[in-house]
Amino acid sequence: MTAVDGDAVRLKGEADEPGWEVDPDDEWGVAVITTVGRQLKLRREAAGMRAGQFGAAIGYGEDLVYKVEGGKRIPQREYLDRADEVLGAGGLLSAAWEDVKRVRYPKKVRELAKLEAQAAEIGVYESISINGLLQTPEHARALFEVWQPAYSEEDLERVLAARMARKTIFERSPAPALSFVEEEAALRRRVGSTMVCRQQLEHLLEVGRLRNVTLQVMPTSSKAHPGLSGRIEILKFADGTAVGRSDGAYNGRPTSDPKQLRILELRYGTIRAQALPPEESLAFIEQVLGET
Repeated sequence: MTAVDGDAVRLKGEADEPGWEVDPDDEWGVAVITTVGRQLKLRREAAGMRAGQFGAAIGYGEDLVYKVEGGKRIPQREYLDRADEVLGAGGLLSAAWEDVKRVRYPKKVRELAKLEAQAAEIGVYESISINGLLQTPEHARALFEVWQPAYSEEDLERVLAARMARKTIFERSPAPALSFVEEEAALRRRVGSTMVCRQQLEHLLEVGRLRNVTLQVMPTSSKAHPGLSGRIEILKFADGTAVGRSDGAYNGRPTSDPKQLRILELRYGTIRAQALPPEESLAFIEQVLGET
């Protein structure tokens, strides 16, 4: 707490979403956040402000200021904007957000999002859940809330924001060709409240009607198929290269080996041929929605 004009003001601390922990194994992320923290510290000291005084001026606790300046915490945009204003940086500190926002999400999520952002075609078969690109924020939150070990509220918000950020793929121009095959069980699984379930199904119908999207359902009544061992993902790029991954092949690691990619494409093609056609799939989702 601090006082301003006689009124008590509560300064934001770590529990108030001031930033995120830096992954020590993320070399690029560590470098970016360390550099931004150093710039903040140098400007604060040049302004003759102690850490506690500066924190009070921007509305954050002294302990948090030290962690941000020491490269231990990833500052949010509000922190940088307030610091820019208080230190008279002329927009230079606010501009640092362009670098910070690129490393605020976990390294693995960034790498996946980068590939998705470059892909001209994406094909995905999901065996047990609705694919992250198709999830509503409420559905994704409900999934993260039951994760074990449990996420802290801060980490939950971080991974949720990262998953939702991937959905910008639907805003790309030219639009990539997207193909999804979802198991019926994933559509019927109760994730969140009834309203959350209904909104998720309605979202699937909306996305499934996009011109660049093919959405298919694999009925539970269908015969055994090559996807029963887990998810399959295939991403193709404009230069003719591709990357694929399958939970049931090559230890689940991404592969660009032509022979292995052909095998994954054969499996995915068989799955698509066995699933309901797109129009029947949308009708099926409407049926499930009516039963929810």
